[in-house]
Amino acid sequence: MRRKNKELNSESSILTADEVAEYLKLSKITVYKLAKDGSIPGFRVGGSWRFSKSNIEKMMSQRI
Repeated sequence: MRRKNKELNSESSILTADEVAEYLKLSKITVYKLAKDGSIPGFRVGGSWRFSKSNIEKMMSQRI
């Protein structure tokens, strides 16, 4: 069952584009563009992008 509040679930290891946008403080459109050009690690499931939280965190730690 999905939670009604839209807080980022810290237990989830797979994030949606909306969750990545919130986590990185970006627009969802920017997340899609970065994922499409390979700037952030993600994968497609059907027509939707999904992101590994650990890969996003690793990418961010390497850019600092």
